[in-house]
Amino acid sequence: MKFNKVSHFEISERKLLLRIFDVGFVWLALYLTTQILDFTYFRFNSNTWVWLIVLGFYVLVFGAVFEIYDLQKAESRKATVKNVVLTSLLVTLFFLLTPKLTPTLPENRFQILYFFTILLSSLLIWRFLYIGLITSPRFFKRVLIVGDDIDIDTIANELLHNDPNYEIKGYISSKDRKSNNFEAFKLGEIEAVVKDYNIGEIVVTNSMEGLSSEMYQALVPLLKTGFPIKAYTHVYEDITSKVPLQYINNEFYFYFPFSRSNQNRLYLLYQITVDIVLSILGLACVLFFLPFIALGNLIGNRGSLFYKQIRLGKSGKEFKIIKFRTMVKDAEPHGAQLAYKGDVRITRFGKFLRHTRLDELPQFFNVLKGEMSLIGPRPERPEFVKSLSDKIPFYEVRQIIKPGLTGWAQVNTRYANSEEDMLEKLQYDLYYIKQRSVFLDLRILLKTVSTIIFLRGQ
Repeated sequence: MKFNKVSHFEISERKLLLRIFDVGFVWLALYLTTQILDFTYFRFNSNTWVWLIVLGFYVLVFGAVFEIYDLQKAESRKATVKNVVLTSLLVTLFFLLTPKLTPTLPENRFQILYFFTILLSSLLIWRFLYIGLITSPRFFKRVLIVGDDIDIDTIANELLHNDPNYEIKGYISSKDRKSNNFEAFKLGEIEAVVKDYNIGEIVVTNSMEGLSSEMYQALVPLLKTGFPIKAYTHVYEDITSKVPLQYINNEFYFYFPFSRSNQNRLYLLYQITVDIVLSILGLACVLFFLPFIALGNLIGNRGSLFYKQIRLGKSGKEFKIIKFRTMVKDAEPHGAQLAYKGDVRITRFGKFLRHTRLDELPQFFNVLKGEMSLIGPRPERPEFVKSLSDKIPFYEVRQIIKPGLTGWAQVNTRYANSEEDMLEKLQYDLYYIKQRSVFLDLRILLKTVSTIIFLRGQ
């Protein structure tokens, strides 16, 4: 049976498309402006290719910082306008501050305003085209969900919440699971459903016992034609960037084999080098901010400036973490407890330190000592690790690498104050352990900058 080819853009394709056309529209707008109007700041000559590369680099870097490549935000006009304005401002500023790599500052300062306007308008025009065309229902991915034992409503909600460009056309369950929101089809008509509904992908969710022989045999003919059939666990990882613990069993080595980077000597050398260099720079920042933080501590957080606490590092090894104190003295008279929203133990100045992440700066000393890394799971207290390991599967797997000053979980979630929050953070941590790479590390560093700028601290 021949199936219709359905047009849709994968997540990776949409992200690549945004980046390519961001830079392309800016370059094109500058070229057209210099040809049509009296815009003298940016002239196309033998040096132009250097200017274009630098400009493109700034657009991509500051675009990542201000989250214009977050697909959910990219589909919101309000978020797009705000983030593109911030991106354009910083790109303009840095472009002007690197004169060796960019055009000479113009005598007519209005040329700078023209440059900013060209940058902003070209990005907004392309982004509104993206929202109106690429994210339209025409390019939605039409999906059929199949499996032996499906909680169709939960799975569909997870897909639609994390990627609105999915369109769930229905489901097939060999155990006659019911849904009030989605149409149920029979296993024997799967090929007809794919053709009649222009299905672009089948998502397979199986129970812990594995896929039944009946379901497997029904999917084989489609598989032979090259039709896209994906496991829900893989789809979940792609759209959420976290490991779906609720859908896997104890065979964790099958579902999240540890990244090759964990044994790659070049990557480990890169990691150690980055840790040492940035921890030295970070400690220099500590010295710069120290007088101001000491003054703030004296006024609004009376007591010791630093505090130390036992945390668990790689392989469960204990070490003492050092941070700027944010809580009142004797904050735990009845034993260890998680911080929570509106925690009265946090002082006024302590709230400021947490929101700006300044309280974390002394941990660069732990990084320099080798007890922590710049990027990794959050180091937890032994009491919490023991308790959470009994309740949350795979929790101790976090200790396979060094804990980090920042990390994939830290930049994607807020401060955890419940077991549910801890479970979500663990899913992000395991994703990092599985996908660890230089590229993912760079993404985390850029998202860390976003977290600080938008005050998403604890």
